[in-house]
Amino acid sequence: MKRKTWTGLFVVVAVVAAGSWYLSRGALSGADGTVEDATYRTTTIVRRSISSTVLATGVIRPQVGAEVRVGSRVSGILSELHVTIGDWVPAGHLLAVLDPKEFRARRNQAAAQLETATTERDFAALELDRVRQMLDEEIITQAEFDTADRAFQMALAQVKQAEAALESAEIQLAYTRITAPIGGVVASVSTQVGETVAASFASPTFVTIIDLDRLEVWAYVDETDIGRVEAGQRATFTVDTYLDTDFEGTVTAIQPAAEIIDNVVNYVTLIEIGPTNGKTLRPEMTTSVNIILEGRDDVLALPNGAVRRDSEGAFAYVPGSMGPERRTIRTGYRGSDFTEVLEGLEEGDEVLVGSVTNRN
Repeated sequence: MKRKTWTGLFVVVAVVAAGSWYLSRGALSGADGTVEDATYRTTTIVRRSISSTVLATGVIRPQVGAEVRVGSRVSGILSELHVTIGDWVPAGHLLAVLDPKEFRARRNQAAAQLETATTERDFAALELDRVRQMLDEEIITQAEFDTADRAFQMALAQVKQAEAALESAEIQLAYTRITAPIGGVVASVSTQVGETVAASFASPTFVTIIDLDRLEVWAYVDETDIGRVEAGQRATFTVDTYLDTDFEGTVTAIQPAAEIIDNVVNYVTLIEIGPTNGKTLRPEMTTSVNIILEGRDDVLALPNGAVRRDSEGAFAYVPGSMGPERRTIRTGYRGSDFTEVLEGLEEGDEVLVGSVTNRN
């Protein structure tokens, strides 16, 4: 009799323990009458701001006009080079000098021609005054006066031509001094002292200057997401060298032409970079970009993992006296992590979050 009592007590304890374990695992009744198991945790419905993002990879590039290849407008021998790679130079800084001897000689020759033309003009002016007086006294004919006047007009034209030639020679001489058109960092130097520079249809590049304060991100957005991206949206991005820093930016434009990468159609989205907080960004750095889309503020929301759907619609599981209970809900905006709840749940309600598997 004693043996039976202990046996019955053992059976009761075993049944209670099994039931507790079963409830802790979450016996969930499915829509088709099957029983579902889930390892879950609970979360509370609260009001929050929710948003969605578009993920993209990108690369840092100089803005238009922020990278300048400085070349020579004239041919000659490089006699001076005043910069090296990595130097920061302000706008107008002297970068290099071509041997100016030949151009200085041309300038002097043009100045001499102008002096000669000026002398000829002054003489022609005196001659014209003289023949005008003779014409008034009827000593010469009108034809002779016209000849003198023509000589004076030709002398004036020669002076203007000489002045233009001198101006051109001075410009050519000025081209021998090559200055920085923008301020920035010297990225490359392609010519050395003593080399002969031949300027023809394309100006040979001396120095490449990049303004590191005028960079932007080229984000490659997939064609399935580009319809949700527009100018003015906020973006964040990271680079490999500063993984602990989220940089801010703003979408400024979307290039209309597509770029096909690995058979995937992408559209280049330009992002203006905000303050870098002392961090130095450089061209060609790879970026991971999050473009933040328009979201919802102060709405009831629950984690995306708590929203479940079947043929009857959206629902969530809430704790009940006999275990998890199904609650039909109506959802609104779906963000990256949270979903807006329009009906079916109230602020402060608890819901279950976790994976669910069917039991056969």
